[in-house]
Amino acid sequence: MSIVATTNSTLNPFVPGYGGLDQNSTGFMLWGAALVFIMTPGLGFFYSGMARAKSALTMIMLCMAAMCVVSIQWVCFGYSLAFSEGKDATAPGSVFIGDATHFGLTGVGFNAQRISPAMSSIAFCIYQLQFATITAGLIFGSVAERVRIIPALIFVFCWTTVIYDPVAYWTWSWRGWIRNFSCISDAANGAPCGTGGMDFAGGGPVHISSGFAGLAYAIMLGKRRRVGIEEFRPHHLVNVFLGTALLWFGWFAFNGGSASAGTARAAMAGAVTHIAAATGALAWPLTDYFVTGKMSGLGLCSGAVAALVGITPASGFVAPWAAVVIGGLTAIVCNFSCRIKGFLGFDDALDAWGVHGIGGLVGNIVTGILAQRWIPTLDATNTDTTTVVPGGAIDGHPIQIGWQAAGSFAIAGYSFFGSLIILSIINIIPGLQLRVSKDDEIIGGDLGEMGEVAYELVQPETYPGSNYGSPKLEGTVVM
Repeated sequence: MSIVATTNSTLNPFVPGYGGLDQNSTGFMLWGAALVFIMTPGLGFFYSGMARAKSALTMIMLCMAAMCVVSIQWVCFGYSLAFSEGKDATAPGSVFIGDATHFGLTGVGFNAQRISPAMSSIAFCIYQLQFATITAGLIFGSVAERVRIIPALIFVFCWTTVIYDPVAYWTWSWRGWIRNFSCISDAANGAPCGTGGMDFAGGGPVHISSGFAGLAYAIMLGKRRRVGIEEFRPHHLVNVFLGTALLWFGWFAFNGGSASAGTARAAMAGAVTHIAAATGALAWPLTDYFVTGKMSGLGLCSGAVAALVGITPASGFVAPWAAVVIGGLTAIVCNFSCRIKGFLGFDDALDAWGVHGIGGLVGNIVTGILAQRWIPTLDATNTDTTTVVPGGAIDGHPIQIGWQAAGSFAIAGYSFFGSLIILSIINIIPGLQLRVSKDDEIIGGDLGEMGEVAYELVQPETYPGSNYGSPKLEGTVVM
C-alpha cells in the first residue's frame, strides 16, 4: 500500500499515533459506495417486477424515496449514532448506541476511525450510508400493493433512527456489545477486545432487522384484498432478472468493500459472494422442480438473492468451499420459509421476511460453524487470530455458534417489537394511516398514491362503420 499522508493525535483523535491513510483504500471505498448505491434502484426493479403492474411504479418510488430520506437522516445524526467512538475512544462509553460527536458529520473528514484505520472517515461514512439506505428499502417487500407512501417514509426515518442505527452500533462499532460479546464490560470501559459476534457485511443490521421489520409492517397492515382467492403473480419477470443482476453486481462491493481496504480479504469476500449466489440460483429452482416439476425463473432470481443474504455475514470469514454450503442451504431454507407464510397467517407480499429475515438468521448462525481464523489474516491487519478472530466450530471454537445465535435473535426481536411500536404510533396520527384506502388498493398504488402509471399501454379505439381500430394512448394499468 502507498502511504500518502501522515497524521498525529491532534489531526486524528480517533487513532492516536496511527501512521497514515491509504489513498488507494479511500478510492476503493468510494468505488464500493457507488456499486452499493446501484443496488437500491436494482431492488426497486426487483420488487417492481414481482408486484402486479398497478403497483409497479410505487415499489421503485418507495425504494428511491427511502434512500433520500435516510441520506438526510444519516448526515444529521444517523452516522454518529451508528459509528461514533466519542472524543476519546479509550474512555468509557456506551455499548448500545453512539453519541453526538458526529452530528451533522462534525469531525468527519480526513481523520480515520479505529474500525477503519486505512481510510478517511468521510469515505467510510459515505460507504456505510449506502447500507443504511438499501436496508430501509428492503422492508417494503413485505407490504407491497397496500402501503401508503408518506407514512412509509416517516416510518423509515423513525425506524432508521431507533432500530437500524443502534443495531449497526451493536454489530460493527468500536464498543458494540455484539462485536465484543466476550468482553462487554471491558468494551464499556474503553478497552474492547473485538472478540464476539461475526458479521462481516450486515446479516444482522441489514437483513435480519429489515426482514423482521417487514414482518411487523405486514402484520400491522393485514393481508391484501383477495389473498387466498386469486393468485398473485409477478407482472414482469424481465424486471426481476434485471433487478437481480444489479443486486448481484452491487453485492461484490457490499461484501468485498466491508474489508475497508483493497486487500486479499476483500477479494476473497467478493469470490465467496459470487460462488454462494451461483449455488443458490440453482438450488432454489431445483427445489421447485422436485416440488412442482417446473424450473422457475423467479426461483433462480430468488435463490440468488437468498444466497447473497446468507453469505453476507460470512463473506469475510469463510473459504470458497463453505460458500457453496451457505448458498445452497440458505436458498433451500428460504424457499420453504416462503411457502409456509400462508399457514402462518400473514401476507409477506414479496417475501422480505422469508428471504432477508430468515436468510439473515441462517447466514449468521452458519457463520458460527464455518468461519475459519485464517481468512481474516488476508487483510494483513489481523494477524492475532487466536484472540481477535478465533474462528467457528470447525476451528475448535463452538461457542461462536452461541454468540451468533444470541446476537441474531436479539436483533430480530428488537427490530420486530420496536417496529410494531413505531408503526402503531404513526397509524393513530390523523392523516397518517398506514394502509391505502379500499378504492386505492383496487386501482393500485401507482394511480391511487402517485397519479402516475408504470406503463402507458396502447389500446385500440374502434370507430363506427370501420373494421379497423385507431390506436389511442391511455394511462391503463393491468389488474
